[in-house]
Amino acid sequence: MSAADVLTVAAEGGVIGDGRTGANLALGVGLIGVIIGRLALARVAGRVGTGNARIGAMAAMAVGLVGTALAVLHLATSSGGPGTGNGMVGAVVAIPLGLIAVGMGWRALARSRAAEGNAEPALGSGR
Repeated sequence: MSAADVLTVAAEGGVIGDGRTGANLALGVGLIGVIIGRLALARVAGRVGTGNARIGAMAAMAVGLVGTALAVLHLATSSGGPGTGNGMVGAVVAIPLGLIAVGMGWRALARSRAAEGNAEPALGSGR
């Protein structure tokens, strides 16, 4: 079985479970990404002293991207519409949740670079 077949079967719920399970998985992954991104932002601001903010930022971006990909894959392979029990509404909610996690990770990474003094000049700054 190829990797594409495995992802398709997983998104349809064949491996994970029925209808809503794939969307719930995408929601959970997206929520974990948002939590990791929030912790990374707190580390950059100095409110949380444990861990590395750059690693947390990159983890938030990766987890958010995985959550978004799972949600899109679930939407692409689910049949029916909203309210049919296939988890389409959950997948639609999981997409922006994953994108928020990516944005929070991106922001934490930019702030950690600026805090270290390694920030590249912004476009149009004249440097």
